[in-house]
Amino acid sequence: MYSDIQAAIPLGFFLSFMIGPVFFVLLETAALKGFKAALVFDLGVILADIIFISAAYFSSIQLLENLKNQPGIYVFGGLILFIYGTTIAFKKEAPLTASSVKVTKSYYVGLFVKGFLLNFINIGVLVFWLGVILIVGPNLNNDPQRMTLFFSTMISAYFVTDLVKIILAKQLKSKLTPKRVHYVKKIIGAILILSGLILCVKGFLPKSSLSIEKSMEILETKNPS
Repeated sequence: MYSDIQAAIPLGFFLSFMIGPVFFVLLETAALKGFKAALVFDLGVILADIIFISAAYFSSIQLLENLKNQPGIYVFGGLILFIYGTTIAFKKEAPLTASSVKVTKSYYVGLFVKGFLLNFINIGVLVFWLGVILIVGPNLNNDPQRMTLFFSTMISAYFVTDLVKIILAKQLKSKLTPKRVHYVKKIIGAILILSGLILCVKGFLPKSSLSIEKSMEILETKNPS
């Protein structure tokens, strides 16, 4: 049990620093809107991860094969990211002041949904969790209790690391002038656009490039038992 926890913690830490749309939007939210807003956004992201882990655990190879045979899912998710990124990059907004933002319950619900959807539409996240389960599962003897402990620890380490990132990013708020905020939004938009294009390209790749079986064969040849 303790060895499972020790193995999961560093994975959760490195997961938090995987570069992608969520990583940059989380930092932007913390820097511009504060700790609580970023925390709510991050909880939405984590809910999507939990759903993906559950789907990957119960479906495993069969689900990945379905994804391989339906590359249009990648294109759909990529287009949404592309459109969202374009909106952020080119939308003209009035400078925000402390009184211009009304913090209501619906405001935080919107941030939660934003975090959830931004992670959920990225089908690459589901493929990532499928890969993790297919590699880690045999080492845990596919034991439900050990799997639950491992992924709970991994997500917890991921969340704690995100809290540190949020606190550090929040320190930048006083240094963000309207001009710098404008540039930050441009950069975030560009990253989302690029991520969307990458997902769309994956949708047009040959089916063999999405095969998990081929990847597992490569891993087995590199790590013979």
